[in-house]
This record gives sequence, structure tokens and C-alpha cells, in this order.
Amino acid sequence: MRVEVTVAKTTQLPQGALEALTSELEKRINHHYPETQNHVSVRYASANNLTVMGSGKEEKDRISEILQETWESADDWFITG
Repeated sequence: MRVEVTVAKTTQLPQGALEALTSELEKRINHHYPETQNHVSVRYASANNLTVMGSGKEEKDRISEILQETWESADDWFITG
């Protein structure tokens, strides 16, 4: 399974946020889906989007939940420099 998250370029994020989000998301997704090791990417694009390749609807829905939980808990894992 490959997971790709795109964040709209218009979204203002602190420096290092994409890298931190990638790391935290990988950790959380790999806990549930170990086969996704090193197959999670987060990058800027024209719009916010979640793409899950190589899985079914149930897995995509669960990945979406994990992404939402990760984003909402950013105060716990993202420390600005």
C-alpha cells in the first residue's frame, strides 16, 4: 500500500511541518499497516488530497481517520524550533 497526502500550497504551515507530519503519519500508519513502511509521502500541491494506492475502501477510510487524528493532535507531536 502507498499513501500520498497533498497539502494545498496556499496553506501556511510552519517550517519543518511537512517533514514532521510525514514522520508522525508514517509511525501511526505503520503501526496498523506494517507493509506501508517507507511508502508514505506528504507534499505541497494545488489542493488537499489523500490517495491510498493498493488497498480497498475500508483501508482508505481507516487511513483517512489516522490522518485526521494525526492532524488534530499536532500540538502533541509538532514542536516548533
